[in-house]
Amino acid sequence: MSRAEAGNEPVARAETPGAGPGAGAGAGAGTGPGAGVDAVRTPSPLWSLGLLRSELLIIFRRWRTLALLGVLAAVPVLVGIAVKIETSDGSSSLGGGGGGGEGPAFISQISNNGLFLVFTALAATLPFFLPMAVGVVAGDAIAGESSAGTLRYLLVAPAGRTRLLLTKYATVIAFCLAATLVVAVSALAVGALLFPLGDLVTISGTRIGYAEGLGRALLIALVVAASLVGVAALGLFVSTLTGSGIAAMATTVGLLITVQILDQIPQLHALQPYFFSHYWLSFADLMREPVYWDDLVKNLGLQALYAVVFGSAAWARFTAKDITA
Repeated sequence: MSRAEAGNEPVARAETPGAGPGAGAGAGAGTGPGAGVDAVRTPSPLWSLGLLRSELLIIFRRWRTLALLGVLAAVPVLVGIAVKIETSDGSSSLGGGGGGGEGPAFISQISNNGLFLVFTALAATLPFFLPMAVGVVAGDAIAGESSAGTLRYLLVAPAGRTRLLLTKYATVIAFCLAATLVVAVSALAVGALLFPLGDLVTISGTRIGYAEGLGRALLIALVVAASLVGVAALGLFVSTLTGSGIAAMATTVGLLITVQILDQIPQLHALQPYFFSHYWLSFADLMREPVYWDDLVKNLGLQALYAVVFGSAAWARFTAKDITA
């Protein structure tokens, strides 16, 4: 899917603050008395905000993005209905509470408190659905522009490659947050409709109030969104390596699946702590009393490392890349 989905986007770009006719002439023609000034003109912060706003509008108006968010919103609905049917015989919870606080442990508590559907839905979507959606959006960020022939047009405006790349990454991060909140809000609504609400029993066996439980649910959603910044940086880097949006998306999703498989092979236990997905489910430690911070800190630190490494690699590639489309 290309920028053409947004309709008359080139016209919208031309109307962005600071990207007027002088910008295009200075960057493209290189002639006339004011050409030298226009070529080195630094865009204002207002222009940068306009570019970010334009990118956000484009990405969240695409049918592909809406379809991805729709699939994510449907997961809590399916889980909630499945649990409701399973417990319709009067049993208070599902069996197999599994320690560790991952998906099964949360599932066993859904029928007692609908808020646990939020935790279960995030645990169910984080290993594949959420990162896949982020990989699709990140992989298309630069490669999609190149395949649509709009990348050179974007660089005519006085943005600079670094500023454009940062804007693209910020847009992908915004999608990470939006996708996670869609799952959480959908799960909260379904949980409230199908199951009772009230005080929560944590994994440690202590009881906390419903308001505190909502606060922890929000914090867990933010942690899950932060857990995706490494995938976002990886996808952005892959996007700078090719001019095909489909190839970049497929490669990013393929790398995601490969890492997930490698993370399950016992013989690779020495390498697994360095895989970006290894500590993803550590968000369950936020439902302990007291909270276990060790794996949470490791997860966030690892995501920051991936963001720095692959973000730098994307910058090095993009700033030296010969733009032909």
